[in-house]
Order: sequence, then structure tokens, then C-alpha cells
Amino acid sequence: MSKITEILEKINQAKPLDFGTIFSDSIELFKKTWVQGFLLQVFTIIIMMPLIVVIYVPLIGIFLAQSKNGYSDPTPFADFFSGISIISMLFIIAAIFALSTISFVLNAGFFRIMKKLDFNEEVFSSDFFYFFKSHYFNKTAVLTLTTFGIAIVAVLLCYLPIFYALVPLSFINMVFAFNPDLSAGEIVNASFKLGNKKWLLAFGLIIISSILAQIVGMIMCFVGVLFTAAFVYHPTYLIYKEIIGFEDGTPIDVIE
Repeated sequence: MSKITEILEKINQAKPLDFGTIFSDSIELFKKTWVQGFLLQVFTIIIMMPLIVVIYVPLIGIFLAQSKNGYSDPTPFADFFSGISIISMLFIIAAIFALSTISFVLNAGFFRIMKKLDFNEEVFSSDFFYFFKSHYFNKTAVLTLTTFGIAIVAVLLCYLPIFYALVPLSFINMVFAFNPDLSAGEIVNASFKLGNKKWLLAFGLIIISSILAQIVGMIMCFVGVLFTAAFVYHPTYLIYKEIIGFEDGTPIDVIE
């Protein structure tokens, strides 16, 4: 039996899961992973900084020019966007895609770390960069592009489908992290199968976890969001763990 067939079989035979149990277990696991979750946000911000500078610094200049005039003048904005060439726009799109791919790889590394901490294994900061190896990068680029494409199509269909797609898309990174040997198509297939099977449970946990992370982060003077933002990944990790699980006798350190 092939690996993808085994995974799909486990999903088809998935046992019922309890919302309260998954949520409480997520809190317990978060107590082990919050430092690494904070590092994930820091690494992501550092990676996104060049893009933020390229896009927002010119806009800041326009806002400053407007403030001197004392009124809202659309002319500077019109001149700015009319001055952007197609090549510049393509460059910005390519930069967004490249940085999103890097962010995808970092998140996959975080799931690897989360699994290690869950099983009381030793972790290192270098684990974040485990999937930066060349033979993984092409696959992560395809998965990032696929995620973008599905999300864009869902938005174009009057936004409502994005609520459906949110759950399967949230599993793509995780399925890759623990099964990097699968093809991109198999990873997407398994993610949608798992998302469909546990859609209501996963959707509820994602929404509640996101709200809780934001509220607690804001209570901690907004900077706390850096510490709590990664909490949203824990319920989906535990759903994956309970439904698909991990191969016995295959330590995560030797996954290639």
C-alpha cells in the first residue's frame, strides 16, 4: 500500500474528535511551544521587511506630501500608480510569491518543532530552516502557488467559498511538513480530504483560537500578539495527529 493510499484510508476511517479535548490539549501544547511560536513570528517579520519597505515607503512619502497641503489630494496617488510599470508590478508580485514561499517553509519547520516538543524531543533553532534544502524548495513553491490560486478563486466566487477553503488550506503546510516525500498533488489531495472530513470541528477551532490569540495578545499591550499568534496552528496539528498520526519507527530527524 502506497503512503498516500494509507493516509487517505486513515482519513476515511477517522474517529470522532471532541472539540473541548482538542482545545484544552492545544493550550497544554502551547505551553511547550510558545517560545518557538514567537521566534516564528520574528523570522517572518524579518523576511517580510524588505517587501514592506519597497511597498510602503513610497506611500508614506505621499501621505506626508498630502499632510503639508492640508487636504486630501488624489493627484499624488494617481501619479504614483500611473508611474508603476508592468515590469515593476511583476517584480512586486514575484517578490510576494518568493517571500510567501519562504514563509511556507518556515511554518513547515515550526510544525516539525511542534511535533518534537509534543514528544519531548530536543529542538534547535536550526529546525526552522530544515526544509530550506533545494530538493524541497521546488515543491514548496508549487504548493504556495496552489494555495494562492485556490484562495484567489475562492475570493472571486463572492468570498463565501473562502470560508470552506480556509480549513483544507490550513492543512497543506502540515501534510507537507510530515510527508515531504509525497508529490504536491498528493499533499493537496490529502489536505482537502482531511479538511472535508473534519471541516466543522477544524473551522470552529481555527476561529476560536484566532480570536483568543488576538484578545490575549492585545491584553499584553499588542506586542503579546507575537507570542500568541502561533496558537492557531495547535488545534489543526492535534487533528492531524489524531487522524493521520506519525509513522512508528521513523524519527522526524531522518525524514528526507
